[in-house]
Amino acid sequence: MKEKPFVFINVAASADGKISDESRKQVRISCKADMKRVDMLRATSDAVMVGIGTVLSDNPKLTVKAGDLIALRMKMGKSRQPLRVVVDSRCRIPLDAEVLSSEAETLIAVSQAADEEKVRLVAKKAEVVRLGKDKVDLLALMRHLRERGVEKLMVEGGATLNYAMLKEKLVDEVSIYYGSMIIGGNLSPTVVDGESFKIPLKLKLIEWKKLGEGLLARWKVIY
Repeated sequence: MKEKPFVFINVAASADGKISDESRKQVRISCKADMKRVDMLRATSDAVMVGIGTVLSDNPKLTVKAGDLIALRMKMGKSRQPLRVVVDSRCRIPLDAEVLSSEAETLIAVSQAADEEKVRLVAKKAEVVRLGKDKVDLLALMRHLRERGVEKLMVEGGATLNYAMLKEKLVDEVSIYYGSMIIGGNLSPTVVDGESFKIPLKLKLIEWKKLGEGLLARWKVIY
């Protein structure tokens, strides 16, 4: 068995590489065509993963929306919805978060530093795994997901999780939809936040095309 799933990051950014403004609240960047593409990506993935920052700022459901795509998943022998995964080292997830709904299975990855009582409450609504001392051990999480049958993992950010996954060399591909807008702001989050890589990661362009009023680019990550 492979050590980890096939992992790809999918993100929408402005033409200047921002995924939100200083408020870090959701900014609608994707066009209708891109939203349909994202729904298809979710439908063909075994799991969809985000960081706790995305849950706190956007409160996403992380589910497949289109009925025909749900039917396609079931025809392929998959569950009705992909597994939802949240990287949440301190278990800060609100108990009323959309991602904890009964619409799909959810796995919350926490560290040993997470509050015991909060973990107990969250465990009533989702599967909780402890991996790592102060922060979630992402490689251990990838192994855990692969062992439970996840072969294709879609990472929907945000910027901090994207950085951590790339730093640990766990990402196979990166897809970015560049919307027809400029957000600006030196404090606005980008596709990948965190410290700069001492040696920039190399990418090989696999695909690029016009999509709606924006541009879609897909790269293979070269380590």
